[in-house]
Amino acid sequence: MLFNRAKQYYFELNNVRLDPVGLNKYSLTSKPVTDTNLIRVVFFGDSRAASWTSPDLKGYEFINRGIGSQTSIQNIQRFADHVSPLKPNLIVIQVGVNDLKTIALFPQRKEAIIENCKTNLQQIVEASKQLGAVVILTTIFPIGEVPLERQLFWSDEVAAAINQVNTYLATLATEKVIVLDTFPILADPQGMLLSKYRADELHLNPQGYTVLNQELVKLLNQVQ
Repeated sequence: MLFNRAKQYYFELNNVRLDPVGLNKYSLTSKPVTDTNLIRVVFFGDSRAASWTSPDLKGYEFINRGIGSQTSIQNIQRFADHVSPLKPNLIVIQVGVNDLKTIALFPQRKEAIIENCKTNLQQIVEASKQLGAVVILTTIFPIGEVPLERQLFWSDEVAAAINQVNTYLATLATEKVIVLDTFPILADPQGMLLSKYRADELHLNPQGYTVLNQELVKLLNQVQ
């Protein structure tokens, strides 16, 4: 198990060295912008965004531009290539956990990691607004029970940091920025990801995205 985990991270490390912000993940010609009456929604962020299955909703076109393992700064650096050309009407943002989980590795940098995450998320929101898009800014999803093999590289400070950043995200709400608080949907009373929605300690299963989509559809109907 440890060998497989080490192999996984070794591949991820070298992939980042070859393509630091994942520009090769999505070809700009793979989804050309066409004249359409459909409302275009782009999911943007890390693996939690990448795994988000779009709802079945008439009148909408859903495009996913999530990339696994990415931090908020990586998302900023690829926004102009992966999102701007799509000319979205709405952008659903889910990113930040990959920043904050590094607090366990670099505890002395905790405050800087948190502040940088806040700043980067705010910049992503501003870049989205500059496109004229409505932003649905989801709070960073709750985390689930951390397995034994990961506890050596984990800290309770990660959950605290998620709460701190989410509190900040709530202040970004405006007429064009809707903050979708995912904790009342996904978390138990202790703030942990409910087991029925958990694929692993960081990711949702299909049922988790189903309940998220129920709330997302309500918001999309309100925006119309």
